[in-house]
Amino acid sequence: MEKTIIIYRRIDSSNINLVEERLQKELHNFKGNLIIDANELEYISSAGLRIILKLNKDYPNTKIINCNQNVYEIFEMTGFTEMMDIEKGYRKISIDGCEVIGEGAYGIVYRIDPETIVKVYKNPNSIDEITKERERARKAFILGIPTAISYDIVQVGDLYGSVFEMLDAKSFAQLLNSGESINKLVKQSVNILKQIHGIENFNNDLPNKKEEAIGWAKFCKKYLPKEIGNKLITMMKEIPDKNTIIHGDFHIKNIMHTKNDNLLIDMETLSVGHPILEFACSYSIYEGFECLDSKNPEKFLGIPQEQCRKFMNLTYDYYFDELEEQQVEKIKNKVKIISYTRLLRRQIKHFGIDSEEAKKSIEFCINYLIENVPKIDNLYF
Repeated sequence: MEKTIIIYRRIDSSNINLVEERLQKELHNFKGNLIIDANELEYISSAGLRIILKLNKDYPNTKIINCNQNVYEIFEMTGFTEMMDIEKGYRKISIDGCEVIGEGAYGIVYRIDPETIVKVYKNPNSIDEITKERERARKAFILGIPTAISYDIVQVGDLYGSVFEMLDAKSFAQLLNSGESINKLVKQSVNILKQIHGIENFNNDLPNKKEEAIGWAKFCKKYLPKEIGNKLITMMKEIPDKNTIIHGDFHIKNIMHTKNDNLLIDMETLSVGHPILEFACSYSIYEGFECLDSKNPEKFLGIPQEQCRKFMNLTYDYYFDELEEQQVEKIKNKVKIISYTRLLRRQIKHFGIDSEEAKKSIEFCINYLIENVPKIDNLYF
């Protein structure tokens, strides 16, 4: 048996006796699991906390739900969140009629007013994802990466979202579509990329992208000729170990231009590793996903296909401006091998090796790796 009771407004020494009397009446002879709905609770004092302790003793499975931020922090600071199941309540908002300014694998970004955007996660059980991304965004900010930090978690229908202050912000994709110079925007994005890649993190509190890439190669090995699969894994393992920060999803929809600065958003893929792994992830978005559908980059990024390719190629040119053209071409070939290894693993994982839907893209990736892995001695620069 389960019973929900509601606690109201404030619980402190001025009304503690009345609260106790009401709870005794409501719980008279009750023996089941107790849920305390704190949706209307604004403040709880130490006197109120003693009541909660007593309830938790009498009803060991007591659960508190719908706490606002202030009340939750009181429970957290006093150690109650370690003793009991306590859940936050989230402000509810509507996105009806809101402009969509971006969409990724994990969520859709809406502008809800001139100063605010919300990233709504596609997974209905996304609170852990949101919390992880907020922590990584704070980490990025502390490390000196220009990023936006979510100041609120909200409920949007059956989904959840992170709210950011983004005054009149536009993505680089929107700026390109409004006629902004592609060369200008590439230079700005490369400046951010070099800034990120100039930062190292030695705390071992971010995922290691090289380990992930080795996992891609090991997964793909059984679908490739033995010598190709073995060489691919060896080359992945030989990528130099680095603590360099990598965004992991660096593209024009994740760079926001505001009045004061350019900001990088979507920090759930923040990691460390060699910068070539960054380029492999970006290449997949700008060009690589064409092997699935020739219009994929255009559909995802919202800019013409030729601009997708141009943006990626100009990124190479500006990032490696001190290298000869032949050297840059070699880097591009290495990037493609890592990218198509990642895409092959993704397609088989998502659709299965015998899937008709993914058959062409799987064959393309396999054939590309068979043809090009023997031509490459290493996967780094």
